[in-house]
Amino acid sequence: MHGTAQPEISEPGEAHRGKNHEAFWLGIVLSCLAALPALVAWAPQMTDYPSHLAGFKVMLDHGYDPFLTHYFLFKWEWTGNLGAEMLMVPLAPIFGLEGAGRLIVALIPFLTGLSIVAAAWSLRKRIGVGAILAFAMIWSPSLLMGFLNYSLSLAMALFAFALWVRMEASPWRRVVFVPISFGVWLCHVSGWGIMGVLIFGYEWTMRRGWRDWVPFTKPWPLAFPLVPMLAGMGANSKVSYGSWGVLDYKWGILYKAMRSYDRPFDIACLCVVLAVIAFSLASKRFDGRAGWAALILLVLTMIVPRQIFGGDYADYRLSTAALLIACLAIDWQVPRWGLAVASLLFTCRLAMTTVAWYQDAQTARQMITALDLVPVGSRVATAVAIPRTQWIFGPFEHFGSYAVVRRSAMENSNFALPDVHMLSMRETKYRFNDPTQRILYSPEQRIDLRKFKPARHADYLWFIGNVRPVALPDGARIVYGAPNSFLARLPDAVDLANPADGS
Repeated sequence: MHGTAQPEISEPGEAHRGKNHEAFWLGIVLSCLAALPALVAWAPQMTDYPSHLAGFKVMLDHGYDPFLTHYFLFKWEWTGNLGAEMLMVPLAPIFGLEGAGRLIVALIPFLTGLSIVAAAWSLRKRIGVGAILAFAMIWSPSLLMGFLNYSLSLAMALFAFALWVRMEASPWRRVVFVPISFGVWLCHVSGWGIMGVLIFGYEWTMRRGWRDWVPFTKPWPLAFPLVPMLAGMGANSKVSYGSWGVLDYKWGILYKAMRSYDRPFDIACLCVVLAVIAFSLASKRFDGRAGWAALILLVLTMIVPRQIFGGDYADYRLSTAALLIACLAIDWQVPRWGLAVASLLFTCRLAMTTVAWYQDAQTARQMITALDLVPVGSRVATAVAIPRTQWIFGPFEHFGSYAVVRRSAMENSNFALPDVHMLSMRETKYRFNDPTQRILYSPEQRIDLRKFKPARHADYLWFIGNVRPVALPDGARIVYGAPNSFLARLPDAVDLANPADGS
């Protein structure tokens, strides 16, 4: 009888292991698919991406381009916001500036997917419905806006958390995590903070009682980046909750935690995720080893200021991270079809992002031909019309920065604030950087460019928007037109033969 009973016990075990391997490979496949938008679009269609690319160009130029040297300053600082910059240094000489940028954008969602798989496998030695559901948060508002360093740091934080769990019994864990903490911090300070919350939440679950203080002391190897922060290395001390209703804003970042390209669909996705999390909590299928971190991040979303260290949306980034980690905490075993259904949420959102990026890239390819008419080293004032009630993240709000990338121009949509960014403008008599390019308008508002300040200091005016302005600066002459943009030569334009001519 024993001989006949043994196969009956082993067969379910083999089937269970087979299902685990299938779920693992499903996670790997979804991780690869996550890079699809960057592969189908000739250039990433993130809001901030062109300005990051312009900063990378100046960073890598080292003073060889006379026009870039004339217009911009770049000061390297060891700070917690260098993830993409560190990747650019070795990749740009191999793939070129724009090729390296596209590769980095493709790598970030791929690595985030792998980090979700690593964290889930380290916690439970299997990939469950929660991990598959967490993939829906990869293309988060932060990634769509182009927060490259933060998004990379989130993936690194999840990898580090997975390693922390796996090295539970290793005496080397403390030693290993000192350099790891610096690595995650260098990518972005927010990712370092999330890593700390993840590890604290894990250790809090392992405590032996409410008077056990070990969870507060065990993550001490992560604390060393506090030294350069306290020393003020690259840190901006500006902290702000914003200039309008804080409670309305905080509510907004909660229900916009899965914001992408379609408001009803995005809110429906959020409701599905919240419903699954609520069911898991009610049915006690929620793993506190990740769940405590999700709760802490949700609380931080509500109390953290909007702007920290000069960066915007510090709290908004945490809302989607809290959702992702809450999904990782779901410990609910479902049949194969349940995993397939969970993956549909991610694949549908991915398909929508991929189509939007392809279409926007085709529009961008047409608009960028305007730069063929801009002489190298010119001064370009970009004006971008942005609807006040827009749900999607406009891919063209910083598109004017391609004038820096392609024509070594001075342009006004770059992240170039002194003491905030490593890139800054050499000319300080007037402001010529982000957000001077933005023109927010209401449905009935008429856009008049006669008093557009950046145009007073430029050779060309590049307008981007789905509405046409009712007036241009005096003497402006349109030299290129497209359905949603035009380029105008300004009356005092100077075709620079050398940088000194534009001073």
